[in-house]
Amino acid sequence: MVDDNVLRQRLSEVLPYLNEKQRRILLAAEARSLGRGGASRVSRASGISRPTVQRALRGEAEELHAEGRIRRAGAGRKKARDLDPGLVPALEELIEPVTRGDPMSPLRWTSKSTRQLAAALQAQGHHVSDHVVRDLLHEAGYSLQANTKTLEGKQHPDRDAQFGYLNGQVQSFLKAGQPVISVDCKKKELVGHFKNDGQEWHPAGEPEQVNVHDFVDKELGKAIPYGIYDVGRNAGWVSVGRDHDTATFAASSINRWWEMAGSVVYPQARQLLICADGGGSNGYRLRLWKIELQGLANATGLNVTVCHLPPGTSKWNKIEHRLFSHITMNWRGRPLVSHEVIVALIAATTNRKGLRVQAESDERAYPTGMRVSDKQLAAVELEPHAFHGEWNYTIRANRDDH
Repeated sequence: MVDDNVLRQRLSEVLPYLNEKQRRILLAAEARSLGRGGASRVSRASGISRPTVQRALRGEAEELHAEGRIRRAGAGRKKARDLDPGLVPALEELIEPVTRGDPMSPLRWTSKSTRQLAAALQAQGHHVSDHVVRDLLHEAGYSLQANTKTLEGKQHPDRDAQFGYLNGQVQSFLKAGQPVISVDCKKKELVGHFKNDGQEWHPAGEPEQVNVHDFVDKELGKAIPYGIYDVGRNAGWVSVGRDHDTATFAASSINRWWEMAGSVVYPQARQLLICADGGGSNGYRLRLWKIELQGLANATGLNVTVCHLPPGTSKWNKIEHRLFSHITMNWRGRPLVSHEVIVALIAATTNRKGLRVQAESDERAYPTGMRVSDKQLAAVELEPHAFHGEWNYTIRANRDDH
């Protein structure tokens, strides 16, 4: 009778040098030689499960391929995403309202722990562990990050509540098949032979030549890209202006998007949800922004609802990490030598999730210093929402225009 220690020593010296088929043949041979109870003894000595040894005894290994990993096609444990097709969408829905990160980086992170997320998914009926959640987050481009000093001033006490309210509005509109857009003006870009951060492939020793100093070219000026990101369709629209970033320019860009794209893909729409920053040309305090939105509502016949991000949170606007970051990565290392080149580069932007972008140049003038009287503001058909009406409101078409 072979001693268990001798058997363990023998197997440990041989098994590491065998492929899967050879290991099973050896296990089967040892188990047969030991007679009754051989499978159990071989399992304990080798650390390989008893069912595997028993399958080897039944000769299943002979039916497998001769080299490398020889499991039958489709064998092995299935991935969680394959066993439960609804798992990944459910995880994304949980983390989307609290997604954080530098929008100019492809990495993102979430403030919820993998255990919290796993518990929430389990409560929804998904069989998943925190380890699986971690792997799914890594696959989606999320990572663990330490704190960094990036807060823009004092946080509003209702900041998180506003994020929750905004997300609820987004989900409600999308469920009803109504358009939801995220809007903002990307940073202004110098037009001409100026250095653009990043690198692209060139023949060795032949880099693109650019100006030493970044002085504005008086003839070419700057490009002002105002973006509209269609949340439901993963599609972008960018108007590249040349004059000023004003509320009139912002509303005109949205109106242009509706004429050229929105009305085509949402022919039955009766409402439009705009998610915007709290400041800038589409700020919630700006009177001209509301006047221009009234014009947009009148022109389109849509009830225009606006939800502003709370103060100091512009980086978390969806357009930043779903559109602008990809535009920046697409043109990195390329001098923006003309407005035509800028429009072409923006329109060529895409990503692995199927992002498509339309872009056009806007050469109209948008003067600054426009004043709005109390009477003009009072004529706006604005209905504040019950929760923070200064951030959340709906503008309907003027009754006289019906």
